[in-house]
Amino acid sequence: MDVLDKLKILTDAAKYDVACTSSGTDRAGAKKNREVGGMGNAVAGGICHAFSADGRCVSLLKILMSNVCAYDCQYCACRRSNDIPRSTFEPRELAELTINFYKRNYIEGLFLSSAVVKNPDFTMEMMINAIALIRREYKFNGYIHAKAIPNASQELINALGMLVDRMSVNIELPSEASLQKFAPEKSKQSILKPMGTIRDNIVQAKNEVQLYRHAPKFVPAGQSTQMIIGATPETDKKIITLTEGLYDKFSLKRVFYSAYIPVGTNPNLPATTTKPPLVREHRLYQADWLLRFYGFKADELLTEENPNFHEQLDPKCVWALNNLHLFPMEINTVDYEMLLRVPGIGQVSAKRIIAARRLGRVNFEHLKKMGVVLKRARYFILCNGRTFAEQKINEYYIESNLLYEATKTGYGLPNGAPPQMTIWDYTTLSDVSVSNANVSVLE
Repeated sequence: MDVLDKLKILTDAAKYDVACTSSGTDRAGAKKNREVGGMGNAVAGGICHAFSADGRCVSLLKILMSNVCAYDCQYCACRRSNDIPRSTFEPRELAELTINFYKRNYIEGLFLSSAVVKNPDFTMEMMINAIALIRREYKFNGYIHAKAIPNASQELINALGMLVDRMSVNIELPSEASLQKFAPEKSKQSILKPMGTIRDNIVQAKNEVQLYRHAPKFVPAGQSTQMIIGATPETDKKIITLTEGLYDKFSLKRVFYSAYIPVGTNPNLPATTTKPPLVREHRLYQADWLLRFYGFKADELLTEENPNFHEQLDPKCVWALNNLHLFPMEINTVDYEMLLRVPGIGQVSAKRIIAARRLGRVNFEHLKKMGVVLKRARYFILCNGRTFAEQKINEYYIESNLLYEATKTGYGLPNGAPPQMTIWDYTTLSDVSVSNANVSVLE
């Protein structure tokens, strides 16, 4: 099989791995590193497989080392019982392919994963050999993200971590019971152990850099993981609680959520006619953001009585509706931490509000110019002691209007159609829109 055929097979097989993250690390090019003949560089906010932090569309060569798998994980397209074309790259083939793609300006880096060929150690050795060629022989300084293989030896984890910018170990399913049912060759311990090894080595490398600034770096962009959503019966509460624990215990940079795409015939998995749960995936990413940047805890977002996220309202709005006793908040006096909990106010707009308050009183028109999403925030705030257009602070009124805003575009609904209104929806019709005329009355 020639390299082009392998490329078609193994890039297609890699589409189930999520890697939409910035590189998180800086590495200078050859001149700054005083190397001869080196190429490429990595920029902390610049590399991902879709869009960078500054809006540029950049790309990684996202590929598997092999799709010949010794395991039979029922949710995976590469499982050994699946009748698909199989192929494996030689380390030299993959290295040359990556460098040739880079020279032609097709890519800016590499995302490398693999099925388990023979056993985890054999697979990791193949990946290490390929990346070592790219780094040492071709002197490539660009971004490389590699997936570590569960059950691989600690020595191989260490060796791979010295070559790549980011490493990840996929947790795949949210519970050990599900792993035992659908991936019996894997275990919770086989996944968490390398995560702990990577965490400890990152800490050690940072300590060594403090003593000697030229000390080698270990996975400088940190580690991440991925969970498949919708293949097994775990609730959103179970998933987001696990996520919180992973961030706290292993200092992960990101947890990715991948909506399950039916690829098997196991009767215990969702049918092949089932659509991927993309709305659920979206809600989990929103909740993940609240955990990492907004000071929320998992048990604040979901309870045993309501263990799943609302399909049409984002988690922050639902939390606010469940805690109306804290609202409305006076925008001119509330502290930064509570500002972040107001729907429609993000980190940037909260900082702008804090800065503006040093110069004078903030009103609704100011908030609009600061980027606050008033169509959500107006139900939960006061400006100078007054509500927006003297609207009601009432759970039913607020919820019906938020639902109306969420559904009028058909988001998350069958066929993209908004629901038919009832006679009780009159409150949404009287809901005022943000305009200079409305705001001027309050000023």
